[in-house]
Amino acid sequence: MAYSAIKLEIADHIAHLMFNRPEALNAMNRDMWREIPEAINAIDVDASARVIVISSLGKHFTAGMDLSVFGKPGPYKDAEIGRRRAHLRTDIMRMQECFTSFERARMPVIAAIQGGCIGAGVEMVTACDMRYATADAFFCIQEINIGLTADVGTLQRLPKLIAPGIARELSYTGRRMLAAEAKQCGLVNEVFTTQAEMLTGVMAVAREIANKSPLAIAGAKEMLNYARDHSVADGLNHNATWQAGMFYSQDTREAMAARAEKRDPKFEDILPIKGSMVD
Repeated sequence: MAYSAIKLEIADHIAHLMFNRPEALNAMNRDMWREIPEAINAIDVDASARVIVISSLGKHFTAGMDLSVFGKPGPYKDAEIGRRRAHLRTDIMRMQECFTSFERARMPVIAAIQGGCIGAGVEMVTACDMRYATADAFFCIQEINIGLTADVGTLQRLPKLIAPGIARELSYTGRRMLAAEAKQCGLVNEVFTTQAEMLTGVMAVAREIANKSPLAIAGAKEMLNYARDHSVADGLNHNATWQAGMFYSQDTREAMAARAEKRDPKFEDILPIKGSMVD
């Protein structure tokens, strides 16, 4: 599939999605809002990749929403006001789906962040499984600085990643959180000196994940996301149900055999999403 605002490379079970608008500081235009979930969903459906790395070309990870998205009137500018408001709500929910696709993908999503991660960028990376940053990276909930309430995931996900009081301070003040503080409060896993060093480190983590059973990894992601949003009791019940089915996988036997034989394990990919009863 051809993309205009992103680049996608898949090799050695690792999908590398790169924002490709460096001349615009990787601001998210209409193409990017459409292409990101298309790419993530295609990776999930195909299932040949076992981990997804998100990075960007240029000095900054993303400047957030491209103002051109707001520059054109919608298709219903002359419609009755209540119906226009209802349509806007649907439009916002479609944008939310852009990043919810990261959580729904069966494989982990890792963000590699350099320079500015602003506005919609924060909304995006909080939907990722892990975040790594360069020393010059910073995070800013820009929406509050332009008279808006963030609405695509930051206010729902950030308080579950860092201390709620810090999340509220960032949301109310719009100040920049630098990479060192982001690591201290647990928003990022590690800080690197340069982007090249960061990508090397992130790809090493990605390769380690890709070497594990993709079925077990999918189960771990499912359980972690479920546990975040449910009680411990509910999470344990859900985990037992999953394990009752997955426990019969060949992957456990392969992992134990590889350990005994002192070799890397070889696991089958999880199945592509196709051939359902309604196809």
